[in-house]
Amino acid sequence: MSYQLDYLEQLEAESIYMMREIAAQFEKPALLFSGGKDSILMVHLAMKAFAPMKIPFPLVHIDTGHNFIEALNYRDHLAKKIGAELIVRYVEDTIKAKKLTEPKGKFASRNWLQTHTLLDTIEEFKFDACIGGARRDEEKARAKERFFSVRDEFGQWDPKLQRPELWNIYNGRIHKGENVRVFPISNWTELDVWNYIRKEKIELPSIYFSHFRDVIEHEGQLIAASDFITIDENDTILNKKVRYRTVGDMTCTAAIESDASSLDDVINEITASRISERGETRIDDRVTEAAMEDRKKGGYF
Repeated sequence: MSYQLDYLEQLEAESIYMMREIAAQFEKPALLFSGGKDSILMVHLAMKAFAPMKIPFPLVHIDTGHNFIEALNYRDHLAKKIGAELIVRYVEDTIKAKKLTEPKGKFASRNWLQTHTLLDTIEEFKFDACIGGARRDEEKARAKERFFSVRDEFGQWDPKLQRPELWNIYNGRIHKGENVRVFPISNWTELDVWNYIRKEKIELPSIYFSHFRDVIEHEGQLIAASDFITIDENDTILNKKVRYRTVGDMTCTAAIESDASSLDDVINEITASRISERGETRIDDRVTEAAMEDRKKGGYF
């Protein structure tokens, strides 16, 4: 009698294999955690990979200070629930310590500045691998990246120096000062993530489901009204029924109008969409055509 895994089980098995490879090959790995659905999925996969033990690496959050409160509350709740070590480092502290200049403008995002905090955190704890939930379907630059993405001693990424990954063999050898960013769910799509969340009954922050929120409309996008953006006399605050496809900072993440209040509703909505989650809702990716790649070359996750 043959036994075959369905496609979600195959993706799960690949990601769990990757988690175990990380634990085997690196001395001090960390899982970068934001409270978003992809990092939540990563924690769930790590728990499966090492059960009945606790996950053998800390959760690390680079807090820009512009986060959605729902994501922060979920972050703290999950870390406590599973007994994981939670390390939080603040971009605000880096700005003060290094006298960095914050971006100006209506939607002044700290996304570019968090690279400094991330690299300082890697140096502080001597992490040799950082695990993240980036997927290849999200953005062009991420589609270039392998599962094991080596960064030099300055945290920089060179797309021309990607290592071959044949026959599921992953090379984690690095020189002193280098580190590896590892992406165990590279082969997953947004729809795969949601179908798996439904299958596994994974709890998510309420922000991913339909709710009423005060927003302003700017160039066709709905941005949450908050203390982190500049609201001027030309803006009208609207109370709309929205949800978020992806959760970044409040300054750079747009909501979409939606009545999707359940997992089935969300999956049906995504199935009908022809625009990627980042393409539809992430303002910071629209700065230039190569915005994400430029950030990654500079040390961004």
